[in-house]
Amino acid sequence: MSPKEKQSEELLLKEEVVKQNEIILFNDDVNTFDHVIDTLIYACDHTPEQAEQCSIIVHYKGKCTVKTGPYEELEPRCSKLLEAGLSAEIV
Repeated sequence: MSPKEKQSEELLLKEEVVKQNEIILFNDDVNTFDHVIDTLIYACDHTPEQAEQCSIIVHYKGKCTVKTGPYEELEPRCSKLLEAGLSAEIV
């Protein structure tokens, strides 16, 4: 095996596939923009600007991905959104 082939093989073995899930936030007719923004800041560690942009997207598009990552990290965040009365799911 040539050195180049061995190096390519090592690179392929080091690559790790990580499954990324998403928290999807859905629009509703109950919660105010301020409540949604405050909850995204608290539950998803958004900046105020990120939270405001997501709330606008949710309002006009009906849904928005608000956080991505491994399921284990997203589950407690999604629970906080649900406990705050927002409609969200992990996909």
